[in-house]
Amino acid sequence: MSLREILKALDQKEISPKEAEEQIAELSIGSVGDLARYDYDREKRSGVPEAIYAERKTVNEVVSIAQKAVNRLGRVLITRVREEHVKPLLALRDEGFEVDYFERGRCFIVKNSNYSPEPTIGKIAIISAGTSDIPVAEEAKVTAEYHGCEVLMVTDVGIAGLHRLFTPLKETIENGVQVIIVCAGMEGALPGVVAGIVTIPVIGVPTSVGHGVAAEGKTALYSMLSSCSPGLAVVNIDSGFNAAVFATLIARNAK
Repeated sequence: MSLREILKALDQKEISPKEAEEQIAELSIGSVGDLARYDYDREKRSGVPEAIYAERKTVNEVVSIAQKAVNRLGRVLITRVREEHVKPLLALRDEGFEVDYFERGRCFIVKNSNYSPEPTIGKIAIISAGTSDIPVAEEAKVTAEYHGCEVLMVTDVGIAGLHRLFTPLKETIENGVQVIIVCAGMEGALPGVVAGIVTIPVIGVPTSVGHGVAAEGKTALYSMLSSCSPGLAVVNIDSGFNAAVFATLIARNAK
């Protein structure tokens, strides 16, 4: 039943207050068979809508959950897609959905054709230390834009040629960004450098780029966590999504 139908049934004493409470609670959760329970009200509750993490889901699971979410909310973000997910998700265009695929960041955005985006809530910068870090940076960019942020991207300005950083960093600050995400692998030093020279929050994203003792991002993670630069927060390895969500919350509340 819809909320209106539940309230009408309660008013006419066809259901008890407890039954009405249970049914209203169910409205915020979208069950997709026995596969998932999609949290429709997460954005109202926390400011951030639920996304679909596709990494270990089957094609049927990802497509079914996406259809349910879009039909209810008008759009959905899907992250960490695998190769076998791509064609079935692109095929949703044949059902009248708008589908955007971001190959490098392994993300999809699926929308109803009549979905209207919300007004921009803030402005962030995303800095990629090396070209190899761009996939993580793109996941962050897609996520931040999906949540309503304007994004300025700066790529390939790692500490092996630190002079490359200063002009684009100055330009992003002059553009009024409220937070900076810095993606870096190997020794992971760039976020600490940036945090040491700007007056706004910096979020470090260690990436799994690097050989040997880089240890699939653990060295970069430990380096960022050990940084002496104040104003630096750090998320998990390759977690562009979480960095973007954190940045979005900062930007929204910075006004």
